[in-house]
Amino acid sequence: MPTLKDIARQAGVSISTVSRVLNNDSSRHISQETKGRVIKTAKALGYLAGEAPSPRAVEPYKRSSRVAAFRQVGCIVSVPQNKYNHPYFSPILAGVEKKLTELNCVLSYVIPIEELRGETVLRKLVQDAKLDGMILIERIPEEAYEAVKSIVPVVVGIDVSDPTIPVVMYDRVGAAGAAVQHLIDRGHRRIAFIGGAGLTGDMEREKRYRGYRFAMQEAGLDIDPRWIANTEWDVNVSYERMSDMMRLPPDERPTAVFAASDMMGISAMRAAAEMGLRIPEDVAFVGLDNIEISQYTSPPLSTVHIPKTEMGEMAAKVLVDQMNGDHPLPFKLLMPHRLIVRQSSDAIRTR
Repeated sequence: MPTLKDIARQAGVSISTVSRVLNNDSSRHISQETKGRVIKTAKALGYLAGEAPSPRAVEPYKRSSRVAAFRQVGCIVSVPQNKYNHPYFSPILAGVEKKLTELNCVLSYVIPIEELRGETVLRKLVQDAKLDGMILIERIPEEAYEAVKSIVPVVVGIDVSDPTIPVVMYDRVGAAGAAVQHLIDRGHRRIAFIGGAGLTGDMEREKRYRGYRFAMQEAGLDIDPRWIANTEWDVNVSYERMSDMMRLPPDERPTAVFAASDMMGISAMRAAAEMGLRIPEDVAFVGLDNIEISQYTSPPLSTVHIPKTEMGEMAAKVLVDQMNGDHPLPFKLLMPHRLIVRQSSDAIRTR
């Protein structure tokens, strides 16, 4: 059975646009040309039967017997970029959609955080979709979060902090600590952190930074404030801050970097390489996420593997279990992480 993602890919639009067209959602303007292309593609892929209906005909289709048998699930992603091109969130969403399809549910829409325009808009969107469940991927603004919980019958989180709902997550503190401990074991003592803070803007509350700090403290190592880069998860800022660090005097600049995401690590590696530094001899790097491109950088980036697809699948399974009345109490499910050592850090520092 084709999915909304299949239609979106072939029609050249986002999955949220496909969902709005097929659900006759008028909360955002969509041109007639785009609507026609989406409906034509859906029909060609076998998602819609018969002739392509006019936009007015989509609403009866939504309530047809074929769709009525499927529960409707929404997803909000805490990412400002295109969620289906994001190297970390894309595998999670793929896992969510795959498992929902297997369990006879429909992923009605996926909304990135940038599309949330206040509680009123969110309430209208959620209510109009008549959702049976919602998956929240990472933290969203408090007012939006409370609106979702007050409207949607069942909510499951991925990497959110809420003791009242089921949450699928990985140990961010432990994953960061494993990366930093690897660098310490390789003989590094001046280790930088490149990452960002969450919605609070407080770096001290960011779990990957806390994992870095704890590992450094456990080893009795000092942390120079000049080695801490809050990039707000912007690869361009990561590149710039890495360049600044490498301009420090040789005996003051870091010899290794822990990047709280592979994307931050890749741009930082580029900055170091362009300054003529050897990786890992002059400066070593370890990232976190194990996005697909990390194995193809030059040199390949050491990282901590996070089971992203499996997290999405598990969140979808937990959501359906909750809708079926199973596991009535909230719980946290920790997914395992695993250090992957590649050439960017696989050298013993002797000086």
